[in-house]
Amino acid sequence: MFSAAIATVFLVIVAPIWIIAHYATQWRKARGLSAEDERMIEELWEVLPRLESRINALERILDEGNPEWRKKI
Repeated sequence: MFSAAIATVFLVIVAPIWIIAHYATQWRKARGLSAEDERMIEELWEVLPRLESRINALERILDEGNPEWRKKI
């Protein structure tokens, strides 16, 4: 009987609090960026000017070869 009362208290009070605390911690972790995500964003930020200059060069080549190409898009 005593063990049934302990089990009931655990299931009614302790277990729900434990589950809520666990998922609250998981949600807080998921909210922020990981170190790997920050590193990837930094790498993309560094590559961006090169990619932008390549796109500009391609657009200049297309403008010289076919000035009407933008209207076809």
